[in-house]
Amino acid sequence: MLNSNLLRKLDMQDLMVFVAVYEQSSVTGVSEALCVSQSTVSYCLKKLRTSFEDELFINTRTGMRPTYKASTMYTHVLKILESINLCHAGAQAFDPTLQPVTFNICAPEYFEQLILPRLLKSFDFADLPVMVNMHKFETDIPAEDLRDGSLDLVICFGPHLHRSHSDLKSRLLLEDDLVCVFDKRATPLEPRLSLKAFVERRHVFPTPWTSTTNMVDGWLARQAHKRQIIARSNSYSAALKMITGTDFILTLPRRIQQLLANEAIFNHCEAPNGLPGFTLEMQWSQSVDQDSANTWLREQVIKACAEQEMA
Repeated sequence: MLNSNLLRKLDMQDLMVFVAVYEQSSVTGVSEALCVSQSTVSYCLKKLRTSFEDELFINTRTGMRPTYKASTMYTHVLKILESINLCHAGAQAFDPTLQPVTFNICAPEYFEQLILPRLLKSFDFADLPVMVNMHKFETDIPAEDLRDGSLDLVICFGPHLHRSHSDLKSRLLLEDDLVCVFDKRATPLEPRLSLKAFVERRHVFPTPWTSTTNMVDGWLARQAHKRQIIARSNSYSAALKMITGTDFILTLPRRIQQLLANEAIFNHCEAPNGLPGFTLEMQWSQSVDQDSANTWLREQVIKACAEQEMA
């Protein structure tokens, strides 16, 4: 806020005249330097004197001599003009073509299978020297690594599957649901598996992150049911191999099933009614919310997810 209403009448030209008069000590010289008339310079000086309640410049034989107040004001006015120029220029936009850059992303396999290939192809197509280091998603959101800059982005499942952090920003990327996958020779006849049939089958469980709980077993517990897990795999591809030639069941995200489950080997049917779907979300530190490189990376991830939605 301004200390005086008189200051509200000032504009950038007035401040430019102040600096020019201070530096040149001549109204005529200022008029020529700023390409304005001498009467305009005189009018600006009048506004400045009224606004700051000081003579500011005294006309002497050797030129316009600044008062004590004008001398104390000079560096501050220069900073005001410099700040205005910075506001006009804006933050320097990130240009990935200028030099190699490496981004660190923590994400589950789901992201690596579906989104990362699209992301890398777009970088390759544009001939961008961009490298992506992937970090395995563990138990929870690695908030400290986001805060200290060790990670640029975290990709995680939602909604509300992990502890929230007030200083982290979040963006929904896409939605998906779960389907039941079988070896083709052991596929049930019904198009949607009943809850009873679901829990009677033996399950292979691909672990999307290190956790003692997951959305499927959490939902089953709320229905007072439990499934028999005979194997846990580190990847979707390994889990598919584990059910080959068996009557085991594998519950997969629909997009992963469409991508990896070869129709010549596997069939699928709809999951039991009520089994919830999930979201893929992106999180980043509030401290890099306006960072041009991080903003650019987020835009590329959002674009790749939008392409996946349309695929």
